[in-house]
Amino acid sequence: MYQDGLGSRFSRFVYSSLHEAPILESLRLKLDRKSGALDIGLWVRTAVKRSVRELDIDMPFIFAPVILPWSLYTGGCKTLVTWKLSNMTLVDAFSLPASFPFLKELSLVHMKYPSEEFVNEFLSNCPVLEDLAVEQCSDDNVTGLSVKIPSLKNLSLRKSTDIDEDKTCGYVVDAPSLESFEVLDHSGEFCVIENNMPEIVYAYLDINYSHPWKILRSISSAKQLELCLASSKEYPVGTVFHNLVYLMLCTCEPEWLNLLLFLLRDSPKLRFLRFEQYHPIRPSEQRLWWSEPSSVPECILSSLEILEWVKYEGIEEEKEIVAFILGNARLLNKATISSTSTDPVKKLEMLKELSFLSRCSSTCHLTFD
Repeated sequence: MYQDGLGSRFSRFVYSSLHEAPILESLRLKLDRKSGALDIGLWVRTAVKRSVRELDIDMPFIFAPVILPWSLYTGGCKTLVTWKLSNMTLVDAFSLPASFPFLKELSLVHMKYPSEEFVNEFLSNCPVLEDLAVEQCSDDNVTGLSVKIPSLKNLSLRKSTDIDEDKTCGYVVDAPSLESFEVLDHSGEFCVIENNMPEIVYAYLDINYSHPWKILRSISSAKQLELCLASSKEYPVGTVFHNLVYLMLCTCEPEWLNLLLFLLRDSPKLRFLRFEQYHPIRPSEQRLWWSEPSSVPECILSSLEILEWVKYEGIEEEKEIVAFILGNARLLNKATISSTSTDPVKKLEMLKELSFLSRCSSTCHLTFD
């Protein structure tokens, strides 16, 4: 926080520095609560006049709406390539210019918008956008975010944990060129994928939707998947992940074992398998027991090379899974098991058990931490 009088001197310094630059490539501002909205508006207006290409403003403590100058939506739209805003309120843009023809990277974190129509119209006015990151807050005026951008390659959608669970909200996505897709949402209701995304390489889904399977079907071309899904019911039978070589599964949800079996069955080229408990386990929920499949999945027999287990606890179903993989994975060459226990006696017992299981695989090198 600035000392008395320092804020105004800093404002004058920034303003004079901007005036010295005939052309401004980039303006990045990380400000505190004493930075006035008028100062920000003046700096942005000056940067726009100097054809700024990258604009990054982060105000972590915002108590009053920051009014960005109208020139940002008129003059700025002609030059901006990268635009990042954090913890701000857009209140003065009720109509937008035709498009932002050069904008390729956009980040909107904990923003507040005039309306849902505003932000959806804004996104539709970015014809060459390639990277989009949106992190919503509880009072951003948006319940249904629509991302329909043919040029988009990287998309990250996140919701803060303080969003009201009774508020029905979600996403609609139509991005056929997408290569990287991330959704972290524990308070939303839906994510509608209007068309398949055949270019997908990486997808991260940490969601508690009751019906997440249409998303999985749309990203079946992925090479890397990281998943934490609340339900394994209505899994999309017939979906095959032909390109999947890396799979990370969160073990916090009660039905994760069912999901594991489905994905092992449908991922014939899987080489790297990782388990990790990302979130606390809710003790009130009944967890499923491991049920060994009647036939060994193709990937276990012919492609799996690396197994990692983070936060291994040594409970019965975990031991059974490790035994199944070590006993059947012919190409497995490395297994790394990491325990959360601080009890040396318990860790020694787990090490003995794992060492015995590893004898089932003549090619695997076991590492235990």
